[in-house]
Amino acid sequence: MKVSIIMPVYNEELTVAEAVTGVAAAGFPEDKEIIAVNDGSTDKTLEKLRALKLSGFTIVSLPKNLGKGAAVRAGLEKASGDVVLIQDGDLEYSPKNYPEMLKPIFEGRADAVYGSRFLGGGEHRVHLFWHYVVNRMLTTLSNIFTNLNLTDMEVGFKAFRTDILKKIRLKEDRFGFEPEVTAKIAKLNCRVYEVSVSYFGRSYEEGKKIGWKDGVSALLCILRYGIFG
Repeated sequence: MKVSIIMPVYNEELTVAEAVTGVAAAGFPEDKEIIAVNDGSTDKTLEKLRALKLSGFTIVSLPKNLGKGAAVRAGLEKASGDVVLIQDGDLEYSPKNYPEMLKPIFEGRADAVYGSRFLGGGEHRVHLFWHYVVNRMLTTLSNIFTNLNLTDMEVGFKAFRTDILKKIRLKEDRFGFEPEVTAKIAKLNCRVYEVSVSYFGRSYEEGKKIGWKDGVSALLCILRYGIFG
């Protein structure tokens, strides 16, 4: 199976080259393409991307910052693989976990696989307690509406069968993508798996971007797609 790795990036000039080359160097999967979506960065992110000379590497550049959901949709338009894996360009998630992420889909057991920072087994940085609390609250509320028993709905490390993801009409531009796609694959009765992954979380000083407003937006998205579809 060919895997399309979509990497949304926004103002990641310090990490994006290492992130892309790390994905390219990953031995598994062998058949892959990398689609980096520059989401209207105002720093040197696009310059760093254009300096990379890699096989199977495509750059999509949005004219202004629209958000993760918009970046994923733009990348999905270019995806030619059987599987789409979403990998943020900030080094918080490792390509070393690709075998675990992709195995359930490759073996025909899953339609979607979510990484989890909370299942145990993968190393993770210990910090940002209140992010953890809000994440668990949002995941629990999402589970109530979807009848899934995820531990980490908000994780930025997800894989999907491409045909299923392209079947879904995704609307959310920003981080609302996470609860939206979760609600919509649940309504399709997709087979969803969850695997433990390592997590190298950043502080805000190191470039972390998600904030309390995104938490409020996620809450509204859970209610919107849980109640109205």
